[in-house]
Amino acid sequence: MNTFMGYERPDGSIGIRNHVAILPSVACVNGVAGMISRAVPEAISLCHGHGCGRGGEEAKRHARTLANIARNPNIAAVLILGLGCEIIKGDMLAERVAQCGKPVEFIQVQKEGGSLKAAKKGIEIVRRFIEAARKCEAEPFPLNRLTIGLECGGSDSFSGITANPGVGCATDWIVDQGGTAILTETTEMIGTGHILSQRACSPAVAEAVTNMVGQVEKKTFEMLGPHAHTVISPGNMDGGMTSIQEKSLGCITKGGTRPINGVVGYGERPDKKGLILMDGPGYDMESLTGLAAAGAQVMIFTTGRGTPAGFPVIPVIKVASNSGLYHNMIDDMDLNGGAVLEGKSIQEFGADVVDMIRKVLNGEQTKAEKTQIDPNIYLRTTGRSF
Repeated sequence: MNTFMGYERPDGSIGIRNHVAILPSVACVNGVAGMISRAVPEAISLCHGHGCGRGGEEAKRHARTLANIARNPNIAAVLILGLGCEIIKGDMLAERVAQCGKPVEFIQVQKEGGSLKAAKKGIEIVRRFIEAARKCEAEPFPLNRLTIGLECGGSDSFSGITANPGVGCATDWIVDQGGTAILTETTEMIGTGHILSQRACSPAVAEAVTNMVGQVEKKTFEMLGPHAHTVISPGNMDGGMTSIQEKSLGCITKGGTRPINGVVGYGERPDKKGLILMDGPGYDMESLTGLAAAGAQVMIFTTGRGTPAGFPVIPVIKVASNSGLYHNMIDDMDLNGGAVLEGKSIQEFGADVVDMIRKVLNGEQTKAEKTQIDPNIYLRTTGRSF
């Protein structure tokens, strides 16, 4: 059946998970968020290292990203923690989240009289949110309500011929079901703007694609001059890659073959379905954050060198590009793209990716969820120990 089980939110979005989150508006109150999450481990703390010391467009983009993360449909309710003197005000974030109808409350640590008093109040709120979230019941929804994020990190020379094109087949499947797929990491599109623009659904979208990639290319050449083509990590080089264009050609295959229907800024929610490009950095953690803010309910993350990174409230499906990595990091990898090198066709592996997506949509946890959200449970069920 072309449906998945999910939780409908007041704004009509559909979550595939039902988390209660704690979101600091500034890094200064990460400790308070940690106290609350330790007392109520069912809640997820979304700590970060920012929230102040910015201005202008950067501050606006940062505030939008935090608010949109709190609005992600996988979050049932959110407690926002503020300090009181930061640039990105927690009460403002709470107001933005409240506009979508989601349960949200705000605590200002300075106003409450310090960390312990704020944590005590936060614990009470979060426990109440969790009790309410447990009463939510999942229902079936069509796949056109799905938004998936596409990511790669620690790529190697096999990524562009195994894992990425396999994911591309799954992307085509999602788009064909009426869903949305978001491809990001603009720095890893360098050298491919002419290819991507030809896939645009309209001249306006083609121009937006060209401008997005062109601006990053220009900045890269301004910074590095004749060495701009080598903007790849040491791990990429160790994995057999030679240039950023080689990496980019592999990266964009995650986007499949369907038309590009729009371009959005970092952390912005697309207003169109189908394949969307999001202007974002190549750094994996910031890229995943942008996809979460854009509304992705699930992410697919290909890797050739290996990384355990996930995202706190989004299931991240890890796809290894080669069998050596898959078996070496078996506790982190969900799928083995190395099967393509051993005889499986790209289409057959793409079907494996689709099958894994279906399982995750209907409640099966990814390796990143198991090891990062509740590692103690994972260790008990696998018999492993540190």
